[in-house]
Amino acid sequence: MKRKAGQDRSITASWRPATRAIRGGTARSEWGETSEALFLTSGYSYDRAEDAAARFAGEQVGMTYSRLQNPTVEMLEERISLLEGAEACRTMATGMAAMTAALLCQLESGDHLVGGRAAFGSCRWLTDTLLPKFGIATTIVDARDPQAFVDAVRPNTKVFFFETPANPTMDVVDLAAVCAIARERGIRTVVDNAFATPALQRPMEYGADITAYSATKMMDGQGRVLAGAVCGTRSFIDEVLLPFTRNTGPTLAPFNAWVVMKGLETLDLRIRRQSDNALAVARFLEGRVKRVNCPFLPSHPQHNLAISQMDAAGPIFSLEVEDRPQAFALLNGLALVDISNNIGDSRSLMTHPASTTHSGVAEEKRIEMGVTEGLLRLNVGLEDPADVIADLDQALGGAGL
Repeated sequence: MKRKAGQDRSITASWRPATRAIRGGTARSEWGETSEALFLTSGYSYDRAEDAAARFAGEQVGMTYSRLQNPTVEMLEERISLLEGAEACRTMATGMAAMTAALLCQLESGDHLVGGRAAFGSCRWLTDTLLPKFGIATTIVDARDPQAFVDAVRPNTKVFFFETPANPTMDVVDLAAVCAIARERGIRTVVDNAFATPALQRPMEYGADITAYSATKMMDGQGRVLAGAVCGTRSFIDEVLLPFTRNTGPTLAPFNAWVVMKGLETLDLRIRRQSDNALAVARFLEGRVKRVNCPFLPSHPQHNLAISQMDAAGPIFSLEVEDRPQAFALLNGLALVDISNNIGDSRSLMTHPASTTHSGVAEEKRIEMGVTEGLLRLNVGLEDPADVIADLDQALGGAGL
């Protein structure tokens, strides 16, 4: 495999994001294919026994096993790191594999983590249930308040972990402020940037150390495969993360990597169109329901912060009605929008987090997070927004709204 002409960082660094999403990381075999090749292989052969020994010793460049290296997967990793503005990237089987690995690879018994209150249900399970099992203390704070991170710091604090915008309440974290607090104290920041992707928000530009993704979402963007990614410095990826992943095996399949690469080619187009659609739908819903949580609406309490660090709204926001019966009535009245707990899809999807994505979170914690019985999360797709609005309009009417 040879890198396409010009695939060195001194040249690719000058490319704009849309170009990086299509050309970044491309490597070609001796056949000269234009579309990235799909290498479905678990292992690799060697010309001599000495070559195998040299590769395992790190003395010879080459691949040994697809749990560690694969040409298709490496192309995706290079492409994501270019989009992120990171030195390196390591992909995973799922988004939650990425979140888990990003934390466990650098934490041990006796360490302390500060996590954002509003988060995906499985991420709260990590901070509230899994990490304490290994003797890692956690403190949960309202991540909208940078001072809350300052107040929570202990001598053994090693990591700040948060989402922005947060799932599903759409809380926005001041990236520059929180990352500066961490840097001053020698603490690493791990930012879940799945809702925005690097197409709309690049946390490392604000001082973040590590970004983690469910590439299942907008990066694939069409509801086809599961994937995750972690971006950081070359030393973090190779010396801290890689020893963990090579021995625990949360490996991304080459086919899934290839599909995500195809998704990245249209990421910029899709996410910007979906952002426009979502904002139109959010404006329609405002005043029709109890509350709409969309950072690019002036009514959002962190509107100014959101527009200062995000390029567009993104496709996802949440809304609130009175209670679960009214939420279910609205969902059951939908004809076009699907009831689904996925996000980032090109199709419009809606779910009730309290009974799906956050059902594993204790009720008192859900309330603390702002995940009420009347909260609904909406992913606005690529359909004509007028059709999505019409569907919501009739469903709202059927629900008495």
